[in-house]
Amino acid sequence: MKVFFKNDSSVDFCPVRDVFDRIGDKWTVLVMITLDQGESPLRYHELQERIGDVSQKMLTATLKRLQEDGLISRQLYPEIPPRVEYTLTARGESLLPHLYRLAEWASEHMRDVKKV
Repeated sequence: MKVFFKNDSSVDFCPVRDVFDRIGDKWTVLVMITLDQGESPLRYHELQERIGDVSQKMLTATLKRLQEDGLISRQLYPEIPPRVEYTLTARGESLLPHLYRLAEWASEHMRDVKKV
């Protein structure tokens, strides 16, 4: 498989690189795995508690991006106070096996990878 880079003049975009850009940040994988483990759907504060050290700003931005990408769904219930729940979509669930394999690789090789 050829992976294209942004400076490769033969392509205008690279789907592989674009997907890595979308899921490769610090919080995306943690949010998705958290939604997969335990009871689902989860409310915002439950996600924040389970992930731990994520700021409100970063969690909000990550959830918004995952929803835009179709990896999670957001259900708003018209109650007082409003209740919002998050779940993985079928597209998000299809990504999970690959994320778990990457996590296994990282666990196996983390001592060999230099920390910068």
